[in-house]
Amino acid sequence: MPDGRPTPTGLEVPRWVTLKSSQVRARQGPGLDYQILWEYRAAGLPVQVIAETREWRKICDPDGSVAWIHRTVASGRRSVFNRSAEEILIHSGRSATSSVRARLSPRSIVSLDECEEGWCRVRARKIRGWLPERAVFGTQERALCNAARPAGAGRR
Repeated sequence: MPDGRPTPTGLEVPRWVTLKSSQVRARQGPGLDYQILWEYRAAGLPVQVIAETREWRKICDPDGSVAWIHRTVASGRRSVFNRSAEEILIHSGRSATSSVRARLSPRSIVSLDECEEGWCRVRARKIRGWLPERAVFGTQERALCNAARPAGAGRR
């Protein structure tokens, strides 16, 4: 857990997962008897696990909101999200001076392969390239939301 205790899964917290479905219910607590706060409608959206039980994951989303989702609607596949209002250039190499291969539109998701030296290799269909790590949501190592914050808090 965030305080250093082992997690039920044995995996690190915080960590990144993606939503498997285009309909994922965000709940106020870790169980089906808790109120549904909202529904995510973006398969592949990266979210950060900030706490967990055996069956439930407390997550932080791109808007900084906290909610609980069931483990079966989360995938270990990685993606990144452009939460800005501007396009992000996808380059052929790990340099802003390398040629531009594509552009990641605002509020778009792309698959993540790896990050190194401040750059992340991403892919979408047959296009592969690099973008600045700091430009996207889904790569940060530190917890972006406080695990002690109640679910439903912070929705913008």
